[in-house]
Amino acid sequence: MSAHDAPAGEATNPSAQDIPAVPSAPAVPSAPVTPSAPFAPSAFLFGGDWSPEQWDRDTWREDVELMRRAKVNTVSLGIFSWASLEPAEGVYDTGWLDDVIELITAAGIGFFLATPTASPPPWFTLAHPDAMPVREDGVRLTHGSRDTYAVSAPAYRDASRRVARMLAERYGSHPGLRGWHLHNEYGTLDHGPHAARSFRTWLQRRYGTLETLNQEWSTAFWSQRYGDWQEITPPRTTQYLHNPAQLIDFRRYSSDEMRSAMVEQREEIRAAGSSAPMTTNFMLPTWNHLEQWSWADELDVVSLDHYLDTTGPDAEAHVAYGSDLSRSWSGGPWVLMEQNAAGISLGDRTIPKSPQRMIRHSLGYIARGSQSSLFFQWRASLGGSEQWHSGLVPHAGASTRRFEAVCELGSILERIAPAVRLPADGPLVEAEVGILWHADGWWALETPHLPSDTIRYSDEVRATHRSFWRAGIPVDFVRPGADASRYRLLVVPCLYPLSDEQVTWLEQYVEAGGELIVTYLSGISDASLRIQPGGYPGRLRELLGVRVQEMLPLEAGVQVALDDGGVVEEWTELLDTTDAEVLAVYAQGELRGLPAITSSARGSGHAVYLSARLRQDSRDAFFAAAAERLGIAPTLAGAAEQGLEVVRRRGDGADHVFLLHHGSEPVTVRGDGRELISGQDGASGVRIEPGDVGVLALAPGAPLDLLPHTPS
Repeated sequence: MSAHDAPAGEATNPSAQDIPAVPSAPAVPSAPVTPSAPFAPSAFLFGGDWSPEQWDRDTWREDVELMRRAKVNTVSLGIFSWASLEPAEGVYDTGWLDDVIELITAAGIGFFLATPTASPPPWFTLAHPDAMPVREDGVRLTHGSRDTYAVSAPAYRDASRRVARMLAERYGSHPGLRGWHLHNEYGTLDHGPHAARSFRTWLQRRYGTLETLNQEWSTAFWSQRYGDWQEITPPRTTQYLHNPAQLIDFRRYSSDEMRSAMVEQREEIRAAGSSAPMTTNFMLPTWNHLEQWSWADELDVVSLDHYLDTTGPDAEAHVAYGSDLSRSWSGGPWVLMEQNAAGISLGDRTIPKSPQRMIRHSLGYIARGSQSSLFFQWRASLGGSEQWHSGLVPHAGASTRRFEAVCELGSILERIAPAVRLPADGPLVEAEVGILWHADGWWALETPHLPSDTIRYSDEVRATHRSFWRAGIPVDFVRPGADASRYRLLVVPCLYPLSDEQVTWLEQYVEAGGELIVTYLSGISDASLRIQPGGYPGRLRELLGVRVQEMLPLEAGVQVALDDGGVVEEWTELLDTTDAEVLAVYAQGELRGLPAITSSARGSGHAVYLSARLRQDSRDAFFAAAAERLGIAPTLAGAAEQGLEVVRRRGDGADHVFLLHHGSEPVTVRGDGRELISGQDGASGVRIEPGDVGVLALAPGAPLDLLPHTPS
């Protein structure tokens, strides 16, 4: 039922009225994509989350005029609109959304349509109190924010399927539909009775018998042996330490349960006949409740919400990190669904992001494979919980430097889009370095009472990626067990649990000629977090040719020098070699003269072990030297030292070299092609001012030079 059909007395949005059509604009092709086709829009999608339900209709019209001015071609609708779409259980009000879609379609603007299931409305809470999430301490949450749902509650799943089906039947074939935005930022953990029931079912499928579960969970410790499946609950607050195997299995279960809820919505939409591509937005950087590889298998394209958490030069490295992860998860092009237009949140304050930096970051995501530059949100809210979250239209309105920068970005994207096409085959960014990534590593290092609780998986992976970014060397992230033959160097940072299959996969990679670098806290346990006895890293001792007797974390602030000039902090190990060559030894302290970094020859390749946590500058030097030794060159030699980030994105018949200048002095890059933003001839050299950007179109594989700086 739409708003126009609602019976008297039932809640509806403000009455519909005739909305004067915005003067027609050339429509940006929507190019609906079938599930089996690649996600390949004909333009870079530009815009962001728009919440017309928060505004009156005069503001709608003003917004669409401003969107046209900024060359916005895509908005995301309905993300937090459940109460507006379904004001009472089973009573749907879509009249307002019909009007919104008619308005933007007339202006040539397409849309992602979200299923609004991240924010159940108040009537749902009242009708189904058991469907509210329960915290680890047993407290059941109540309505009043977003993400208050128990994902395994039958009432929640039923309501989610119904609203998804309603939306698909009404809008699934609309020509302006870019794709389906399923839910929003999945990640609510529930420890309540519904979760207990489905967790037990998940465990029965995983282990089969209680005998196997008891063995895998090491329940003989602390008298935790289970005699009945009903005795098992989610890991709630307890007297002291949880069983680590129970903790990591609950995280795996929660990811699988949320994925199942997402797939149910997808199937409702497909059953209604919509063939538009499906995505859901992953969230980085500070928390992770999803195993992204298995989720990516269920999506037509991966999308990411990416909010920076550092303000210095590392913010630019973080843009590259999120982009490389998303491209790797998606296996090609991906969607930047959200970013912050004007600020970087540090938790206790938000530090402004300059308009120029906003443009540079937006091009950084696209350089590494994003097909969009979308933001949260279009217009900054005047009320509500996120009223201080920035928008493309700030509180001060359109007559601001920030909106002028939005218009500039829209113009840049429109200028480069016709030339920057997806390649017919092969990767978007060619990388010879792979970094192993898996959520198990994240979750394992979040279990308490490790030798050091200060070592965090996300920090270690980011620090490794940062080293290659600083060297100007492109990187992919790699799924355990995937074909890694195209990577000359594979790095395994702090992947604590490894299965037998994963160990065999790493061995085969090295035997076939690969160069493997493994860090501390990798291969310590099996998938159930049971430590392999006989010395660390137990699962990889034979491959690495080493045996660690003791883990020796350092006190905060303590640093130890190596004989190769490197400096380590936080983590060291007492290491014996079996048949490995010693590359570096500790130069001071109780480990003086003992091995710190080793290399073992296996088949046609080598396996290097890094037993100590290198300080970032030493880590940078270590990985740069490893790449140089293998002949892995930066995209443009000498550019990174001048603050110029250079990314070569492959296209259909051309390479597109993105030049993102984070430094303080002008640089000039020469290549036999055309700079797409300014139209300059690249053969004569393209001068990039500090803070500026350029996109140089070249023939595939054409050379690129950095010219000596000459003052203007």
